[in-house]
Order: sequence, then C-alpha cells, then structure tokens
Amino acid sequence: MTSSASETIAVPETGTVTIVEPEVREATDEGDHDRFAHYTRRADANRAYIEGTPLRALCGKVWVPSRDPSRYPVCPECVKIRDRLRRSAFN
Repeated sequence: MTSSASETIAVPETGTVTIVEPEVREATDEGDHDRFAHYTRRADANRAYIEGTPLRALCGKVWVPSRDPSRYPVCPECVKIRDRLRRSAFN
C-alpha cells in the first residue's frame, strides 16, 4: 500500500487497483467568491435591509440583505431574467 496525495489500494487476487482521492476544499473568507449582487424590487430591498427580513431575487435566491451589493458582481441568472422581462415589456 502506498500513501501519497491519493491513497492506492492494490488487490493482488483480481489485479485491480482502487484509487481513493481525498476531498479537497479551498478555504475562503466566508464564501465571498460565491456572492453576487441580485436584482429585486428596490422598495423590497430597502425594507428588507432595514427590517432584516428575507428577500427573493429574480433568480429565486432568498437571502437577508446585509452587505453593500456594489462590492459584488451581478448574478448572471438575474441579468438573463431581467433582460428577458425587458424585451417582453417592449414588444
């Protein structure tokens, strides 16, 4: 048996080898790399920010706003939905 980044177990009778890969998770600061700014109604966002109540974005994400959205990229799914809504409103 060899021990390295992945563990190899050999079974001599069958001649097969099983490789077990360790689960590796990157350490990040509170998941900021996964955060997006989402589109929602401005009045709802202001109320939710003040009252601390959950809010639903166009993409369906539910969260309690507590951070400055200008620090994050806009959610690509929210952008697609907003563009689709704008196109249908003008046609």
